[in-house]
Amino acid sequence: MAPAEARASYYGAPGPPLSLPQTLSGTVAVPLAERPAEAADTLAALYPALAACWQPPEGAGDAGVEVTARFSLRRDGSLIAAPRIVFTAGVSGEGRRRLARATLAALRACTPARITPDLGRAIAGRPIALRLVQRRRAP
Repeated sequence: MAPAEARASYYGAPGPPLSLPQTLSGTVAVPLAERPAEAADTLAALYPALAACWQPPEGAGDAGVEVTARFSLRRDGSLIAAPRIVFTAGVSGEGRRRLARATLAALRACTPARITPDLGRAIAGRPIALRLVQRRRAP
């Protein structure tokens, strides 16, 4: 078997090896009731582990807000550099600044994330876009 034929591909057709997308994206409804107990071993488990420390900023009350942070992690689950807030909705002015500060503080508190070595190897250095959504509570 030639080396090109030995590689995995999509839908069984010859092609490039399978890989994760460039940017890993996840959405989490926050705040979470409790922090995940197990080390994350999948992307689906990683996003709640990163969002577990988020709490609504002071003055947000029951307002519906959304925020997206972009960052990268090392193999051990620690932040490579300071995360950046790339999107906010549901607040403006000082509320937006409080939301950004609360989100950045939550990411610092939840990292290094508890992840398995295999997941750490898969995500190391890849950009992550974590979208946190707090829905407006019904009266």
